[in-house]
Amino acid sequence: MFKLLAKMKKLLFILLSFVLFTSSTMVKPGDSEEANAKIKAIYIYNFTKYIEWPESYQEGSFVIGYIGNNTALLTELSKLAASKKAGNQSIEIRNISKLDDNSKYHIIFILADNSTQLAEVLAKTKGKSTLIVTEKPGLAQKGAGINFIVEDNKQKIELSKENISKYKLKVAETLVKLSNPVN
Repeated sequence: MFKLLAKMKKLLFILLSFVLFTSSTMVKPGDSEEANAKIKAIYIYNFTKYIEWPESYQEGSFVIGYIGNNTALLTELSKLAASKKAGNQSIEIRNISKLDDNSKYHIIFILADNSTQLAEVLAKTKGKSTLIVTEKPGLAQKGAGINFIVEDNKQKIELSKENISKYKLKVAETLVKLSNPVN
């Protein structure tokens, strides 16, 4: 009983943190690259809490790859990887210059300038349990599981439950409710 209450308290804390973060994250045209990178890194980390990977992906390091060149994002993701875990797994950050067929990634984030690589990433991750995250309008409709958008000067996410489930991932309804759904 006490373990259940402790788990419920922890889940409530995580949920409230996520809700407070998503509701107050204003994005202004003059915001620095570092500020935007920090926001996206926190979102990406929080996805590890609301997406469930198959058992075979719950061993070894939790690998987050990103395609593109953004030093600020690399810095923020590296800070998170050094201080946080995804469940019981340590987090490893990789800049992907060329995606090979044998690599195992939990999350791949494709920066806007590299969005033309989405089709290649989708082809190379077919049959794997990889969450594809993008940041350019329309990419959730083209296969990404989650897409960053700015709406009313707030950082938000679009989520395609269908695209996420294609990769044998389960998404918590909490995350679905906090997102703009895309079919």
